[in-house]
Amino acid sequence: MESWRIIATTLLGVSGLVLVLVTMAKVRDRTGSATSVAVSGVVALTLLGLLGLLTTTVLAAPLVWTLVIVVGAAASVMLLVG
Repeated sequence: MESWRIIATTLLGVSGLVLVLVTMAKVRDRTGSATSVAVSGVVALTLLGLLGLLTTTVLAAPLVWTLVIVVGAAASVMLLVG
């Protein structure tokens, strides 16, 4: 496996976990429902896991790095706004 795939997957995972936590906090603030928070967490973690798997195995390099940048930027913006 190429080293750039490992680096990209790690960066995607770290920024994605931050994004999952921020998303769950925003859902908790808006709804106050533990069920909604759990559902949003499961959906976000599933999507993050799928992206990580695709990043590690089949996606092309330009697409992978675009995903890493987009997820990192989204996490940064959500942390700054929240």
